[in-house]
Amino acid sequence: MLAIDTSVIVRYLTKDRPDEAERARALIDGGQVFVASTVLLETEWILRSVYGFERKRVVAVLRAFAGLDHVRLEEPDMAAQALAWADAGMDFADGLHLAKAAACEGFATFDRRFGRAAAKLTGIKVNVL
Repeated sequence: MLAIDTSVIVRYLTKDRPDEAERARALIDGGQVFVASTVLLETEWILRSVYGFERKRVVAVLRAFAGLDHVRLEEPDMAAQALAWADAGMDFADGLHLAKAAACEGFATFDRRFGRAAAKLTGIKVNVL
């Protein structure tokens, strides 16, 4: 299994650079690949901020990518939860942070928007300082 970087996933998904997209497709479709949670997080950010993908589109694209038989996520359950929360309106990064902290007694932030989204979507206590 080979770990892949954000740039490989972005080329695979956007096909914006045909030569690199072809090489990314050959690599990803050619065998098992590992995607670290940090790479997934960066991929979401790049698709949204650089490529202008809407939240729903990012969620759909990442779910489809993560669902490929030959793609292994570092923390698939946490990624799935963060994507579900993102689909419901929470920022993906916030969702991933919160999913990773689920075993803790709570989560502290200064981000009021995050606190409101967490209160609406999760049973995890988020303290807005």
